[in-house]
Amino acid sequence: MKRIVIAALAVFVAWSVLDFVIHGLILKSTYEATAQLWRPMAEMKMGIMYLAVLMNAIAFVCIYGLFFADKSVQSGLKYGLLFGLGTGVSMGFGTYSFMPIPIFLAVAWLVGTLVETLVGGIIVGSIIRE
Repeated sequence: MKRIVIAALAVFVAWSVLDFVIHGLILKSTYEATAQLWRPMAEMKMGIMYLAVLMNAIAFVCIYGLFFADKSVQSGLKYGLLFGLGTGVSMGFGTYSFMPIPIFLAVAWLVGTLVETLVGGIIVGSIIRE
């Protein structure tokens, strides 16, 4: 249980940092160009966003810790890849299918999610081992 808590916190921190880099730096100009689609910064619910990232990190780590028999960095990477494909395609192209976001943003969300979940996979595979 201790390793699950440590891994969840580590994944949360890593994903929060990567979110800042991806969304706050790399995609900043894309978000500014599509400002009509988003809440103004003053109305953003960042507390809810961080809670969502924390809950996702906890679920990500618990799925790995509780349901994977082979616990290794390699297994963590495979898990991160599959988790990232599932969530990244859903977030990027699922949103693109009903919201007028640029295709670049859909691809960036997919790639960004893959990067985050691969990093998460390395973290869980390193911390939660046999």
